[in-house]
Amino acid sequence: MSDFSTNGAVARTNGSGTATLLETKPCVLELDHIGVRFGGVIGLDGVSLRVSEGEVCGLIGPNGAGKTTLFDVISGMRTPQDGSVTMDGVDVTGLSAAKRARRGIRRTFQRVQTFGWLSVEDNLLTALEWRGGGGGLAGDLLALPSRKRRERQRRERVDHVLGLCGLTGVRKSSAGSLPIGQARMVEFGRAIVETPRLLLLDEPTSGLEDVEVDRLAQSMRALLGEHECAVILVEHDMHFVMGECNPIVVLDQGRVLCSGSPEEIRTNEEVQTAYLGDVKGMHAAAAPTSEATNFSPTNNKEES
Repeated sequence: MSDFSTNGAVARTNGSGTATLLETKPCVLELDHIGVRFGGVIGLDGVSLRVSEGEVCGLIGPNGAGKTTLFDVISGMRTPQDGSVTMDGVDVTGLSAAKRARRGIRRTFQRVQTFGWLSVEDNLLTALEWRGGGGGLAGDLLALPSRKRRERQRRERVDHVLGLCGLTGVRKSSAGSLPIGQARMVEFGRAIVETPRLLLLDEPTSGLEDVEVDRLAQSMRALLGEHECAVILVEHDMHFVMGECNPIVVLDQGRVLCSGSPEEIRTNEEVQTAYLGDVKGMHAAAAPTSEATNFSPTNNKEES
């Protein structure tokens, strides 16, 4: 008897090969034949993707495969020429990035984008400002109990996330003064302090030390354990991807080359042929190691 997962459904097979559906998780995001063109250059070509609640979906591929472009489409920063983006059963293709953020899409970027002149604590508080403090001007002038209660709840949430991200000790430091590893954790904390429905992480381990990578993984697991959400991450560190993601989707030249479990991706000859050249890096990711394995043959970062 064995278990497997497909499209958010967990199934169990018996000895005769009959599958019994055990649980169906809600679909958070569905992309249907997404197409993006830059003049005569095809950025994405018929990309379809489905991510269910509780999943950490790894999005991998060589430089220029279209991973960041796909994130732009999901987050609303770019409108596709073809296809549709559906979130929780609602077509959001025509919605702006701000409106999608209100629906629960959160994103980090390849390059750290913190408010460098603000403290770490204030960076996280800014993500909660859009809801307002409650009571408007009267709430400020009269110090209404509802306003105080809302402010207390906001700061309690920030305290929790600071601890989760290992940032309590630098909460009063300016974000611009931090090393890149801590700055990335500030960006991650800002993305999750307002509970996401869908979290997009673009190369989250870049610049992180081993202990920080472990903390990031623990924070993702805690987030999924506490809240009903999904995560999609773009990453070149194959050791991290193989350990934390299922399913994994491989993009190549703007198309979905294949998708599946870590083991299926690791042994897929098309994946190896497409961009690895030397497949030792892929197999090394399967074995415990203290060194992160970079998926790309080079250390260049994707910019498209």
